[in-house]
Amino acid sequence: MTRTGRALLAALLWWLAPAHAAAEQPARFELVTLGTLGGPLPSPIRSQPANLLTNGSDSYLIDSGDGAADAMVAAGASFASLRGIFLTHLHFDHIGGLFAVLGLRFQLDTPGPLTIHGPRGTRDLVNGLLAAMEPSAAVRYGVPGERHVPPARNIEVVELTDMSAVRIGGIAVSAVVNSHYSFPPDSPEHARHQSLSYRFDLPDRSIVFTGDTGPSPAVERLAAGADLLVAELIDLPNTLVRLEAFSKTISPQAKAEWAEHFEKQHLVPAEIGDMARRAGVRAVIVSHLAGTREDAALPYMAEIARRYDGPVIIANDMQRF
Repeated sequence: MTRTGRALLAALLWWLAPAHAAAEQPARFELVTLGTLGGPLPSPIRSQPANLLTNGSDSYLIDSGDGAADAMVAAGASFASLRGIFLTHLHFDHIGGLFAVLGLRFQLDTPGPLTIHGPRGTRDLVNGLLAAMEPSAAVRYGVPGERHVPPARNIEVVELTDMSAVRIGGIAVSAVVNSHYSFPPDSPEHARHQSLSYRFDLPDRSIVFTGDTGPSPAVERLAAGADLLVAELIDLPNTLVRLEAFSKTISPQAKAEWAEHFEKQHLVPAEIGDMARRAGVRAVIVSHLAGTREDAALPYMAEIARRYDGPVIIANDMQRF
C-alpha cells in the first residue's frame, strides 16, 4: 500500500471511530460487521454474512447468517431493540441464523413489532420458520396453565423488489435488483427469484450494502455519492481450487453451474474498485469474503486501489464503523 493509501486508511479509521462519533452525534448509527464470511464453507474465524446498524435504542439486521443472534447481542444490541431485518436474498448463508433470531426473541417474550424485509419468497420463508417454532411455543416452559402465544405475534413481512423504497424508524431504505442471479428479465424465474442491494440513508450518512452481486449498473446508481459501500468479494482462483477440493461427490454438471455462478455473479477486487469509482462513494468496506486467503488482505486492497483512490478496509467479524 502506498503512503497515501495508508494515510487515507488511518483517516477513515479515525473518522469512523465510535468515540469520535459519540462526542459529536450521540444517536449516530454504528455499523457492526457481525459476520464477514461468504458461504457455504464454514470457517473457524469468520461467521456467515450479517451486519448490524444500531444506535443503542434501535437496531436493524442486514442479512442473518449463522451466528447472527449471538453476534448481535455481543455487539450490544438487545432483541428488544431489533426493529427490522433486511434480507438481501434467500441463499442459506444469508438466512441460516434467522430461525435463532426469531426463536430466541420469542422465547424471551420480546415486546414490540418486528418487520422482516426481503425479496419475493421471504414471506414463505418466514411463515415456514414460524410454523417450525410452533411445537416449542405449544409446550412453552412446561408449566401447567401457561398461556399460548403464537410465534407470529408482532411479526410483519414486507416483500421488496426493484426500486422499492420504505421508511422505518426514520430511516429511508431503497432497494434494487442486482446481478447475483442471471435469469432473463422477462422470465418467470426472474420474477420469482431476486437478489437485492440496499441503501440506508441515515440521519448523518448513507450506507449501501451490495449483498451478493456481480457487476451491476443498478447497484452503482443506488450507491451514487454514498458515504460507505459495503461490498462483497470473491477470490475467484482460490474459490475454484477449493471447489475442487471440497466437491468430490458433486456431479460435473453441478460443478460447472457453481463455476459459472462464482465467475459471473460475484465481485472480484477489480470490479469492486470499478463500482466504487463510478459510484463516487467516500469509502469501501469489503465483507462477505468468499474463498479468500487471510494473508491476502493487502493484495486485495491493492487491486481495488488500482481502480479506486478512496479508503478501503477488508473487514473482520465484529468491527465497528
